[in-house]
Amino acid sequence: MVNTSLKKIAVVGPESTGKSTMAKYLAQTLHTVCVPEYARYYCANLNKQYTLQDEVNMFYGQLALEHALTPLAQNGILVCDTTILTVKIWCDHLFGDTPQEVKQEIMTRKYDHYLLMDIDLPWQDDPLRDFPEQREHFMQVWEKELNALNANYTVISGQGEERFSNALGAIKM
Repeated sequence: MVNTSLKKIAVVGPESTGKSTMAKYLAQTLHTVCVPEYARYYCANLNKQYTLQDEVNMFYGQLALEHALTPLAQNGILVCDTTILTVKIWCDHLFGDTPQEVKQEIMTRKYDHYLLMDIDLPWQDDPLRDFPEQREHFMQVWEKELNALNANYTVISGQGEERFSNALGAIKM
């Protein structure tokens, strides 16, 4: 049974914009659970040799994590460190298109508010990050994708406590 009163907050955006830090902070502050980014676990041993099948596997893994953790949500809020929309963005970029099953699920899976993390933080190297020189491009892609979904989203900018405060202010319901 789907909990229709559950508010789903998705923390999304280009690489190295503080998504995971923000998602964990929000979950802790709001006394709820954070759905982690499945791709971080999946890609840990891939050596950046991604295939379309890897993307599909990450799609199903992210769905499974969200499904498994949703019943643990507290205070009517679920915080998601990314969504399956990330799979579409990477598939389009790396392979020129996205499998239909991913596109269909994106159209039906709703989030109450997306926090689109701005690229105003300095780049942090990480073995799982690929495109430091394309952050502006991916910021535009994220905005385009969210607008195509007619999604309710806020761009979250700022450093440190200001960034956290901006995110909390954006999701006050």
